[in-house]
Amino acid sequence: QVQLAESGGGSVQAGGSLRLSCAASGFSVSTGCMGWFRQSPGKEREGVVTTEPKRTYYAPSVRGRFTVSQDNAENTLYLQMDSLKPEDTAVYYCAADPNRSRCWNTPIRPVFSNWGQGTQVTVSS
Repeated sequence: QVQLAESGGGSVQAGGSLRLSCAASGFSVSTGCMGWFRQSPGKEREGVVTTEPKRTYYAPSVRGRFTVSQDNAENTLYLQMDSLKPEDTAVYYCAADPNRSRCWNTPIRPVFSNWGQGTQVTVSS
């Protein structure tokens, strides 16, 4: 059974930084497709970044500010978020799918088979 547990959310002022973590069990973050998504009230779930061994894709809204990384030994995916803006405020979700083709959709589509519970990120102006 795949379990994804996000952590690291919180409240920051605009221009600040946060690092989110996604600890995975039952699934290796070094295989398949991993992704970060976000959803704010009244809006659809938005893809932030997807990554698989040969390709990483960032949504234009976060490109140059967010960086995804992973620790294969800890089986954990990270999202470093810098230069945060109020419009980055959302619940952030980690997602995983054994099918690497999930990472090939642009724009990113929320068609992953496994999801975490989410962590709240609030950016104040």
